[in-house]
Amino acid sequence: MDESTWHQHTRTALMVASLLYLVAYSWRVIADLTGPVRMVATVVIFVTWAMFIVDYLVRLMLARQKWQWFRSHLSALAFALVPVLRLVRLLRVLTRVPGLRPSAGRVLRTQILVYGAGAAAILIYISSLAVLEVERHAPGATITTFGIALWWACVTVTTTGFGDYTPVTDAGRWVGVGLMFGGVALAGVITATLASWVLERAGRGNDDQEPATRAQVRELMAKIDALSAGGERRDDEGRTP
Repeated sequence: MDESTWHQHTRTALMVASLLYLVAYSWRVIADLTGPVRMVATVVIFVTWAMFIVDYLVRLMLARQKWQWFRSHLSALAFALVPVLRLVRLLRVLTRVPGLRPSAGRVLRTQILVYGAGAAAILIYISSLAVLEVERHAPGATITTFGIALWWACVTVTTTGFGDYTPVTDAGRWVGVGLMFGGVALAGVITATLASWVLERAGRGNDDQEPATRAQVRELMAKIDALSAGGERRDDEGRTP
């Protein structure tokens, strides 16, 4: 069995595992579970997480060129470290907007916006759960409910930081650091996407002023070669007695 075959057979199971992970983690944190019920939720979390780690390692071992596969499948590593990110792939259907001409630029921008928004929502939600779990019972904590944790995550990911609620534990501060870096990356993606859209809008009606791409030049040269070859064949046929 090769890497692609393994991936095809495990895709659905891992999507279900990702959903179970999110449900179990949300249940454990929001309900503040204790005793045997908490143990059940924790077991589900670690079993589903282990499935992603095992899947990543198996795919890496089955890959023919492991280093090249590692560099070209960083998303698989992200899914292994944060399993719920796989749920972003469910948003693929939203990237197919009816009525739009399927140009490469439009498709890419739509995918970036949809996947970026989905990843941001998941990042905010998971960070809210993580900071609430480590802060809730800490001495002097101000982040003690899920609503407060969600508010803190929203203002942190946008790098606004009102300061009304702040983590008091080291683990909570590290969650904040990761969330801030995620917010900066998200802002960069949105800015780049909007800049691309503005440039495309500004270039409409001015096609004669736009430089040709290499693909367009190659396509034009191929057409010229085909026409030249056709003309030579006709000339040869005309000279034949």
